[in-house]
Amino acid sequence: MEEVSGYFSKDELSCSCCGRYKFDPQFLIILNAIREQVGPMPVSSGYRCPDHPIESKKANGPGEHSTGMAVDIAVSGDRAHKLLEVAMKYRIPRIGVNQKGSARFIHLGVNEDLPNPTVWSY
Repeated sequence: MEEVSGYFSKDELSCSCCGRYKFDPQFLIILNAIREQVGPMPVSSGYRCPDHPIESKKANGPGEHSTGMAVDIAVSGDRAHKLLEVAMKYRIPRIGVNQKGSARFIHLGVNEDLPNPTVWSY
């Protein structure tokens, strides 16, 4: 597993459908700083190419993951609370929260071309 920077590997940040790596280097610096305070942050989705099954189904075209400026972190409970606390400290402008069902995660995004600051739930 090739490490790109700090705590994250190229594999976990690359598109799961094509393997392409296109992740914003400045965002990666912020993620590493957040990880330093939060502890392990398993990535459930990093970069997603426009042809990725999730992106290709979106009515308005590919979303923030296709810019390399978003990541979903598999986290729940008190660790989710800690991640939110630290993400706000680092002024992450776009936060999505899914804390129901078995696939719980928090979306962190920094694409300032999209509405921000904003928080949403899935």
